[in-house]
Amino acid sequence: MNIGHVADIQAIAKVLACHSRGVDRADAGLLASCYHDDGTVDYRFYTGAASEFAAILAGAQKSGPVTLHRTAQMWIELDGDRAASESYIMAYASSPGEGGPATQHLICGRYLDRHELRGGEWRMSHRTYVLDTNVNWTGGPHVDCALPGIGPLESQVPVGGHGAADAGIALLARARAQVSAKTQEQGYQPMTHSEQTLDAVVSRQQIADLTMAYCRGVDRADVRLLSQVFHEDSTVVSGAFNGRGRDFAAAICALVEETYEQTFHSIANQWIEVEGDGAVGETYVIAASTGRDGTDTLTGGRYIDRFVRRDGCWAIAERTFVLDWLRSEPSTRDMAGGMYAALDLHGERGQGDPVYAFLRG
Repeated sequence: MNIGHVADIQAIAKVLACHSRGVDRADAGLLASCYHDDGTVDYRFYTGAASEFAAILAGAQKSGPVTLHRTAQMWIELDGDRAASESYIMAYASSPGEGGPATQHLICGRYLDRHELRGGEWRMSHRTYVLDTNVNWTGGPHVDCALPGIGPLESQVPVGGHGAADAGIALLARARAQVSAKTQEQGYQPMTHSEQTLDAVVSRQQIADLTMAYCRGVDRADVRLLSQVFHEDSTVVSGAFNGRGRDFAAAICALVEETYEQTFHSIANQWIEVEGDGAVGETYVIAASTGRDGTDTLTGGRYIDRFVRRDGCWAIAERTFVLDWLRSEPSTRDMAGGMYAALDLHGERGQGDPVYAFLRG
């Protein structure tokens, strides 16, 4: 990997982020711009041209409440002017109750995307959606959100909306105008960087890929992949297993198979500091899981890591999981009813999961 590869990865990640904004803002034009003109999608309820999908999805979004699509851990694999990616997506949505109260949904899935560089611009050529799990609560989107002594939260901060009605769109436009004015006034002078700085940039991307491999390894119960994340003499303190990293890989995959219907590890706001052939990192994680005992659990915490580069390859030397919060309740997971009925491409354990066939293809 070199600095050019990192630039390509960042360009693709920007497209993925814009796609989520396009969905949440019900912006058909922005959605369509994320795909090449001949791009296609497979969401199961719709399979076909991406341009038509953008119009259908934006129209449906406009008629409903505001959603929030949190696209994280975009694991992007480059192959010249082509790329493939797996992105974990946590989507918040709400729906009116049928003769009763509204329902809030936390929908956990993955985007399997193909990308192409044409005319110097990365866009998607195909997207497949995979549903992994969901959690559902009774109540509307602003239930009991008042701040003590202040009042309803939505009256104190900007509130999301569709299209031009969204406060974030106006704030972005204002910020962009200020940046452009400053650039025109002061000019632009490209920066030069030392080899050490460039190495740190590339290293952070390689380390980020490691942490994404960890999530796929656990959720797919892929012992081989998970073992590769750790150095042979590494250690792990996870609560479920404390010991050597590669022993952890085998133990946690067996535990996942035995104890859970599914697991879904979504990581974000990752901080990595590189110093030579060593690095430290803090990664926030929200794990959604459904136990075989019929319990849904949301777990919020952090991975505190020490990484080491040996023979040019980064791997985890020490990992400790820090628990911040946890919520458990009787399972509301629904993989076949209501709004989930059409999303019938589901995540699985092992090589049967769609991501493996996708990457082989």
